[in-house]
Amino acid sequence: MGEPAHDPPSMLRITAGGLTFTARLEQEIAPRTCAAFTGLLPFRNKIIQARWSGESAWIPLGDFDVGIGFENATSYPAPGEILLYPGGFSETEILFPYGSTCFASKLGQLAGNHFLTVVDGREHLKELGRRVVWEGAQDILFDPA
Repeated sequence: MGEPAHDPPSMLRITAGGLTFTARLEQEIAPRTCAAFTGLLPFRNKIIQARWSGESAWIPLGDFDVGIGFENATSYPAPGEILLYPGGFSETEILFPYGSTCFASKLGQLAGNHFLTVVDGREHLKELGRRVVWEGAQDILFDPA
């Protein structure tokens, strides 16, 4: 007999800068983005202050191809609405808003796939912002909750 099929996780734990968040995968509105990202778990990287997007941190991914296009894309995510920008006009990236955000790059306004929403730990969003602004790059880990 083969291995039993495992359902993809519906929630992720995010540890960033020593802070812990729980985020819901938005599988109904961004199924391809969620599937692509969960295939990368556990995902470790560094998160830094965004340059053009306002109160948001980001994880630059360069020319990494996640193999998806746009779905459930927005330029104005609310705090805790995490976006994956699949590349194109700017480099591939993950945007982690902690306050007022208009997603942009040096080329202008962008839209990214809203695929994760912080549901627990929202009270730590502003502190994450403070840490990336005043303390620099922070370790970040996404794994199943």
